[in-house]
Amino acid sequence: MRSVRLGTLLVCGALVAGGVVAATWQLWPQDATRSGPITVGTTDEVSSLDPAGAYDAGSWALFGNVYQSLLTFTSGSTLPVPDAAKRCAFTDTGLRTYRCRLRDGLTFADGRPVTGADVKHSFDRLRAIASDVGPAPIFASLRTVDAAGPEVTFHLAARDATFPHKLATGAGAIVERGSYPAKALRKSAGINGSGPYLLTEYEPGKRARLEPNPRYQGAVSRPGGPVEIRYFKESAALAAAWKERRVDVAHRQLPPQELAALEDGAEDGATITQAGSAETRNLVFSLRKGSPAADRAVRRAVAALLDRSRIAAGPYHSTVEPLYSVIPRGVLGHNNAFHDEYPAPSAERAAQLLRDAGIPTPVRLTYGHRSGAAYAEEAVELRRQLENGGLFELDVVTADWQDFQRGYADGAYDMYGLGWLADFPDPDSFAQPLVGRGSTLRNGYASKQVDRLIAATQQYGDRAKSVRDFGALQREVAKDVPLLPLWQNKEYVLSTEDVTGAQYLSDGTGIWRLWELRWI
Repeated sequence: MRSVRLGTLLVCGALVAGGVVAATWQLWPQDATRSGPITVGTTDEVSSLDPAGAYDAGSWALFGNVYQSLLTFTSGSTLPVPDAAKRCAFTDTGLRTYRCRLRDGLTFADGRPVTGADVKHSFDRLRAIASDVGPAPIFASLRTVDAAGPEVTFHLAARDATFPHKLATGAGAIVERGSYPAKALRKSAGINGSGPYLLTEYEPGKRARLEPNPRYQGAVSRPGGPVEIRYFKESAALAAAWKERRVDVAHRQLPPQELAALEDGAEDGATITQAGSAETRNLVFSLRKGSPAADRAVRRAVAALLDRSRIAAGPYHSTVEPLYSVIPRGVLGHNNAFHDEYPAPSAERAAQLLRDAGIPTPVRLTYGHRSGAAYAEEAVELRRQLENGGLFELDVVTADWQDFQRGYADGAYDMYGLGWLADFPDPDSFAQPLVGRGSTLRNGYASKQVDRLIAATQQYGDRAKSVRDFGALQREVAKDVPLLPLWQNKEYVLSTEDVTGAQYLSDGTGIWRLWELRWI
């Protein structure tokens, strides 16, 4: 973790999945000198207000503030703690039965009580709807849910020590059964949750106004003040809003060249917090019938050609670092499996892989990416690398976030670029959702060996015992190449000098703690 001085130097603590890398503290101000909402700018988009219909950073950032899960993660901890629940625990040594008891007196935004039946409804509908861009695959091990008064019991199909971690994610958001249909996404606007904030105003793609929820009971002991989130389509627009101080806090994603400039110079009246992050970006391949990328030799040839360092230094101005495994650095069990399998970019090896498989060249591939200047520059670099030597031809397709999600879910691309934030601080968050059978990537990948290794890692309550199996899993992924890790991000939060708490806003795992922000 590194902090950069921009007028005011602020050192922060950051949690990287698998361990705390640094921690410091700061005195809270005694009296606020400003009123009104703190304005937070971001380029992350909200694809749905319904937890059953969204599995993206922008939606989950909002969910974590307005919905409540049985468990949650507090800043600086890798272990989930009770939130809507009073207590939770496995009731058997086989880690197949997990029971929670709700806190007394919980209510939704509309005043209705939160019951065990609402919790059961939330999980049943998540799996029944099984949206193509939803988080249902997270609960692949869940068989049934029972509710008896305030007690909820989860019955698992297989031993899963990570199940409490999964409950603490946006996929575990509790909704009111009268407001959210059992087999369809909610169509009406608004949110009926029980989290620390109420959503009082919402303009899709533009802004969200949050007010503290006076009825909230849970793990957040210090209520936050009002916040307005402003959503920007392009990182350049967010950068302009920051420079003009139309936002008080900027987080995800400023243009790479702007971040690089901030590291090199000072900006009066501002604070930048930089920390390690478990955010990654992968090149995902379609293994569906009819796609050239369904042939493993094609995927391995791309892996043999790719030069990550040029991507990190070029389009991203060294604000990201090359990544050589599906599990990022700083996370338990990480290794450099892709570097071991493909030590250096080699056109000769790529050509040989294709010749050995009898694949004629050039191989024509459709590459999809979401709109954005950095992603467009990344696509240019990928195309330059893959077409150099005549082994591949790339057709590049750009789409806005909503269309891009539908595109990859429908198999419109042979390969596509996708960022990934950990759902919870454990390496399993980079295994089951990305390379497990029925993964959230919807790319058609299935491997009995990988599934076996995932199941093996999930049986250990002592996560250190899973390291060997995670190592084997990463090596299998490097051989099969259902996805190709590109880079690992650094975490940046910019704030004006009259805002405190921005260092706690994000810990690099996708949790957005808006209640930590205060006026000085």
